[in-house]
Amino acid sequence: MGKFISFDESMNIVNSTYIEPTQIVEVPLMQAQGMHLGEDIIASSNSPEYPTSAMDGYAIRFEDQALGELKIDAINPAGADSVPELIFGKAIKTFTGSLMPKGSDTLIPIENVELVGNTIKIKQEVSLGFSVREVGENFKEGEILIKKGTKIGFAEIAVLASLNYVKVKVHKRAKVAIIATGSELLELGQEQTKQSQIRSSNNYTLEAIAKEHGAQANNLGCVGDNIEELKRIFKEALASSDIVVSTGGVSVGDFDFVKDIVRDELGAEVLFKGVVIKPGQHIMVAKAENKMIIALPGFAYSSTVTALLYLLPFLYKYHGSVYKMPIIRGILDEKYKKKSKKKEFAPCNLKLENGELHVNFKGKKDGTSAIMTNMLGSDALCVSESNGVSLEQGDSIELFLYNLNLTQN
Repeated sequence: MGKFISFDESMNIVNSTYIEPTQIVEVPLMQAQGMHLGEDIIASSNSPEYPTSAMDGYAIRFEDQALGELKIDAINPAGADSVPELIFGKAIKTFTGSLMPKGSDTLIPIENVELVGNTIKIKQEVSLGFSVREVGENFKEGEILIKKGTKIGFAEIAVLASLNYVKVKVHKRAKVAIIATGSELLELGQEQTKQSQIRSSNNYTLEAIAKEHGAQANNLGCVGDNIEELKRIFKEALASSDIVVSTGGVSVGDFDFVKDIVRDELGAEVLFKGVVIKPGQHIMVAKAENKMIIALPGFAYSSTVTALLYLLPFLYKYHGSVYKMPIIRGILDEKYKKKSKKKEFAPCNLKLENGELHVNFKGKKDGTSAIMTNMLGSDALCVSESNGVSLEQGDSIELFLYNLNLTQN
């Protein structure tokens, strides 16, 4: 396991690793938001079940428009107990959401007629079936509307509510335990007593990412470079979670104990250690039965990028789903200078101009993989190949959209 592997090789290993999904449970609809469906949602009936008016107007027979004017025979409000029947030469005032009267096939809107007493004069004719919602327009009985494994957002909530799903079957939220390692780390609110101490942010970043993607996150805080304390906390984390994510302690320093603990104390199978990427080459992914251990680098930007690349695919597997990296292409507005012969993930800004996506690096600082502020206001990571070749202004570049917030000129 000493040889670093390519990014593509690491992704092949991730994608081919089987994870038994979490248990399927039934929860109230609004508690399901952000969770993943545990069953296909199949329409039990047509929607609408009957021809329905799509706007306010008058229900008519299409051919009766040729008469020029029609007498209003009845009023047909939405939600009425009974639906009137239309006869030749008549019109029935009908409202948005009302069932279409029997015998009618077209709705002529209020704007197209002139009301004279109890008669409408047709000023502008409409086509056959105008503004009538046909049976099954929304969906048809037996149609799979939402597939198992789908993450539930506002659109899924809307459809589930329309189908009267008071409760919905979902995969339980995977439990993610988060550990930040390093004797130099200070927790939030902890007083700084040494110049060498730094404030920990990685554990909070990872907690936010895990929650954003539907997990139950358990932030275990900071642990110093004490091998016995690290052994204890890692064993407890593995026993109580589906995924253990750590930051720091996976490089080649004298106090980088995590890699040894994962292999020797947890008895995990190391799937790979070291990937030819920038940032985050010192990453380790291991499996212990149906549990995953993902050991990330300690620098803030490195740990964040590698969490997006490696934590999310496994998290989605536990939720009975597949994480598909949102990859698109954009046009460089300035030169992209390669810093290495590794596959690089660099923060950038996106701008929408005349329907095309443009990329620039305004405000992005050069430096180490500790510069987390480079992700502020960013929408994506530029992805460059491991060929060491820089790209010029106007070239196309691959983009990993981790956050979409485009501006339009």
